Amino acid sequence: MNFANYFTEKYFKDISQLGFEKNVQVFIVGGFVRDIILNRNKNEIDFLIVGDGVDFAETLAEKLGIKKVNIFKNFGTAHFNYNGIDFEFVGARKESYNKDSRNPIVEIGTFEDDINRRDFTINTLVVSLNKDNFGELIDTFNGYQDIQDKIIKTPLDPVETFNDDPLRILRAFRFASQLNFEVNKDVLEAAETMAPRLKIVSQERITEELLKILASDIPSIGLKLMQNTKVMQVVFPEIANLAGVDQRKDFHHKDVFLHTCQVVDNISKVTDNVWLRFAALVHDIAKPATKRFVEGTGWTFHGHEEVGARMMKKIFKKLKLSQSKLPYVEKLVRLHLRPIALASDIVTDSAIRRLSAKAGEDLDDLITLCRADITSKNPAKVTKYLKNYDNVMTKVKEVQEKDNLRAFQSPVRGDEIMKICNLSPSKKVGEIKEAIEEAILDGKISNTYEEALEYLYQIKNNFIN
Repeated sequence: MNFANYFTEKYFKDISQLGFEKNVQVFIVGGFVRDIILNRNKNEIDFLIVGDGVDFAETLAEKLGIKKVNIFKNFGTAHFNYNGIDFEFVGARKESYNKDSRNPIVEIGTFEDDINRRDFTINTLVVSLNKDNFGELIDTFNGYQDIQDKIIKTPLDPVETFNDDPLRILRAFRFASQLNFEVNKDVLEAAETMAPRLKIVSQERITEELLKILASDIPSIGLKLMQNTKVMQVVFPEIANLAGVDQRKDFHHKDVFLHTCQVVDNISKVTDNVWLRFAALVHDIAKPATKRFVEGTGWTFHGHEEVGARMMKKIFKKLKLSQSKLPYVEKLVRLHLRPIALASDIVTDSAIRRLSAKAGEDLDDLITLCRADITSKNPAKVTKYLKNYDNVMTKVKEVQEKDNLRAFQSPVRGDEIMKICNLSPSKKVGEIKEAIEEAILDGKISNTYEEALEYLYQIKNNFIN
């Protein structure tokens, strides 16, 4: 099979010529070839050089007018960007591992050594850029057929593959989720056996793979694979613990893990915001901790939204997630039950104001989460709930337009409160500011500077006497 018609850009010819001049063999390997077959976007190219990959990259960069080349001598790799495409060069190598690290011991190797070390068969496909067989596909491990069959396999024994580098377990599930592929039974069994080895992998790399699963079109594929192989228990036990259904008498509750997977899939159909998807993943995370059985009522999870929001700080620290996203996720978890309570026709403007003020600029994302949280199999019930959220948003917009509440806070700021009340920075200033905000939310005064200032003069003696 020949892929020469995919490599008509001049730089491919330049690379082929340079290989000829340096008397080294040059190949394109891995994801770029896989994505040609899958007709996916391609913006990274891995070049395999049977020789000195760094020297080849530096010479090519000079020919292409590239000023900056990133070199990683310990691994024999080099990288630069050309016309918006990431070029990665590696000399053919073989790898060995010790039991306490996933970082390989690298030695110069043959073409076969390099292909053998690859993670999955779908990533072992190679296209030659050499003059005598330019564009020819080299398929050592039947990767082309595995792409056609939509299956994830390892080129060697999966236990050995995962023992060497346990992060490949999560990579297998990530590829399955991104490509909507199945994972080979032997690979699944090896993943479960080797799951404890993930403890040697840095948290940053684990979290990176988890977020890539969440960013895929159908995240539940990867999440369920993690759960079914007990990898989730190692990586994110708080999510693993959502699984299971308890039943007493005629009362049962749905499996919260499966419900969560459906919510994440629902929200992924309407947003690429991975942090909104993460909020969907953790929105019910405190249900196991708050689960109670009430005679005559059944199962309850009172306060799970507040408990869940308080769990986020510890989870963000453990997963080494961006701290800048913590308040956003906390807010969505804390408020995810609030909107549906406002669907009644008799709801007050005050209640709408409070939701709008609490959610602020994230109100649309909150409603998106709430809509995704509808997982009933009853179409009539789904339609009813969706209509309820439409009604809530209609009311919110009416009140926002009337009260100018989208970016709500006291129109009278802290420095002015201190000046008028002769106070230094203190808790008292915050209490006065909160009292003004409460008056606006209750509808006692309008959300204007003039009325807020007048109200401050009315109440200030209650705080400073």
